[in-house]
Amino acid sequence: MRSIDLSAVTWRKSSYSNQDGGNCIEISDDYPTHIPVRDSKNAQGPVLVFESAAWASFVGAVKGGDFSA
Repeated sequence: MRSIDLSAVTWRKSSYSNQDGGNCIEISDDYPTHIPVRDSKNAQGPVLVFESAAWASFVGAVKGGDFSA
């Protein structure tokens, strides 16, 4: 995979994130083919980058209840 410049990415917090700051992720919609994901508590930490189709499949499975707690 080619490198993606994340220096000017606009991050948004997941709508499922709690207000206490625990278990939160942020994603960026800045790239049409890839979704960067990071831990909101560690903004300078590592970023995982998923292909858009794989991310959409994951989100659909979460919304569908495929991953119960």
